[in-house]
Amino acid sequence: MGKLATTIDEQILLLEARGMILDLSKEKVKEILMDIGYYRLGFYWHPFEKNKAHEFEENTKFSDVVSLYYLDVDLRHLLLKYLNRFEIHFRTQVIYIVSNYYKQSPTWFADSHIMQNSFIYNLKNNYYTEQFINQNKAIKKHHEKHINDRFAPAWKTLEFLPFGSILAIFRVLKNKKCQESISNQYGVKNVQIFKDYIKTLLTLRNICAHGGQLYDFKTPKGIPKIPKLNLSDNDRHSLNGVFKLLYFMLDSISTSRKNELKQYITELLKENASNDKLKHIIETKIGYKFV
Repeated sequence: MGKLATTIDEQILLLEARGMILDLSKEKVKEILMDIGYYRLGFYWHPFEKNKAHEFEENTKFSDVVSLYYLDVDLRHLLLKYLNRFEIHFRTQVIYIVSNYYKQSPTWFADSHIMQNSFIYNLKNNYYTEQFINQNKAIKKHHEKHINDRFAPAWKTLEFLPFGSILAIFRVLKNKKCQESISNQYGVKNVQIFKDYIKTLLTLRNICAHGGQLYDFKTPKGIPKIPKLNLSDNDRHSLNGVFKLLYFMLDSISTSRKNELKQYITELLKENASNDKLKHIIETKIGYKFV
């Protein structure tokens, strides 16, 4: 069985016993612990621990941990905005290119000649349910008007599927020309590499959307290198490498949006680098190098 629940006062005593300097007022520390939570905040004091007994390095301040937490929060909010821009664009390319290739099959995503059967089975049983229809007004309206249709057309249905499902649709398309056409929209000729890129961005998006930790993010699979994407060996596994990947993808959509995101990230990291401990984490964990 896990440890028993502890009170805020007990949590404070434990942090002090492990060597953390509570450089904020006791009332403020309590407020933060009640707001963020001891367990969640623990993910952000992990890099300040010196051993498996969870003792802290000398001069570890509570405010440093909180600052790292809010750096992560700011990065998540910032990245989500631009990941959403990319997601919408990618979704649009899939809908437009495949729908126009198969003009006679408006519901091509459920056509076994076009898609793999495993996806169609999953779609029918887990996604395109009565609940899905009732939750999305455009889909519900379509079926009220076209009562014999099993599915609404792709340009309606795919707008309401999650990003992961859009990637799944792209991955299991039987038509390689359609895949290549979509991949080429982003300057990537190798479809498998493009699939890896989208998977990486989907992983990042899910971490951001569900409040996961970014500062120590490592790509599950190294980001493939291509000449147009300037990655070092370290970048292939770091959050900084994913920054570069997102810049690259956004550049195919809007150079101004790419430059905008790059500026915001640079300013945010430089602002936090005024704290030497955070600067060290940004350089060693995130992989960002200050000029």
